[in-house]
This record gives sequence, C-alpha cells and structure tokens, in this order.
Amino acid sequence: MFGKQANFRLEVLTFEVVDFLGSYHAILGRPCYTKFLAIPNYTYLKLKMLGPNDVITISSAFSHAFTCDREHFELTTAVVNLSELPWLRESSTPAVSDYNKPTSLMAFHPLEETKAVGIDPTDPTKTVRIRAQLPTK
Repeated sequence: MFGKQANFRLEVLTFEVVDFLGSYHAILGRPCYTKFLAIPNYTYLKLKMLGPNDVITISSAFSHAFTCDREHFELTTAVVNLSELPWLRESSTPAVSDYNKPTSLMAFHPLEETKAVGIDPTDPTKTVRIRAQLPTK
C-alpha cells in the first residue's frame, strides 16, 4: 500500500523472501512498478503513481540513501571477508621478512670509491661516506 488514507493505492504482490542480511527492507522491481503503474525517478529519489484522487509521490532524502548505501557496503564487505578469509588463511603461507637483514636486492653498492668522514669529533663511530675523489668544482 502506498499513500495516505485520503489517497492510496493497494495492490497484492507476490514476492520471494530471501534469508540474508541487508540494509533494505524491500527491493521493488519492474513487476511491482507495473502493478502500481508507478514511475521511479532515481535522480530525485521519488516514486510516482496514480491514486484515486491525485498523484501519489513517495520521496526519500539523499542523506538517508547515502546512509543505506554505506551500511550496505560495510555489510557486504563484512560478509565477503567472512567467506574469503578462511580460504586465504589456508591457501597462503605467512612470511614475515626481516627488513633489517640486507639481501642482494637491498644491498647498497656504490658506483665509485668512497671514504668514511667523521661528522662528530667526540664520537668516531658517527661517519658518512662520500666520494673518494671529489671534482674541483
């Protein structure tokens, strides 16, 4: 039933109920629109249909639609993660690299000769490496 007591449309619809979590109470499709002779406008979030006295307009707010979409996205993400995480856990092997251990790919090899230069006279271990033969400029 759509509308108020003074102007309403009542039609009997046959539909299927599915057992899954969702942020929508009902999803109306083309069969419902045909039965009510309704015209949906997705841009303005309005559904219009003829009533016995006047046009019946069902409206929604963009903020409400955004909230529903956000809840639906979060719910879908949670459901997908629940179904995929066990498979990912079984199919992958955990590998934690030691990033402090140099590898052949990470090792730094200068192209030219370098020399160590002290930067702190009180601590001889603090050095930087510079090119051994600097240009005159």
